[in-house]
Amino acid sequence: MISRLAKRKAPRVLPGSLITLRRKCGKANCRCAAGDPHESSALSYSVAGRTKMLTLRPEEVDEVARAVARYRKSVNDLAAEAQVELDELVARVRANRARDGE
Repeated sequence: MISRLAKRKAPRVLPGSLITLRRKCGKANCRCAAGDPHESSALSYSVAGRTKMLTLRPEEVDEVARAVARYRKSVNDLAAEAQVELDELVARVRANRARDGE
């Protein structure tokens, strides 16, 4: 049985960063030899503390960029919610201690 994730055509959320790689191909007569390097987009991400890069085709860049943006928004929203919860807990504990005379 194929999982729902395997059936999905485009990723919903992706950790990492969308970057542009700039490289010289090494051919003497190429434009990159004169200082205009070849560019390609890639997804930079971390696995077990090591940075990995996945080179993307031009038609993949937009969907990957949207998935990375959704991931960052989700992480930021969760961090904001956690901070509110922490602030409320600290205030409640301090109020209880003040009431109990601690």
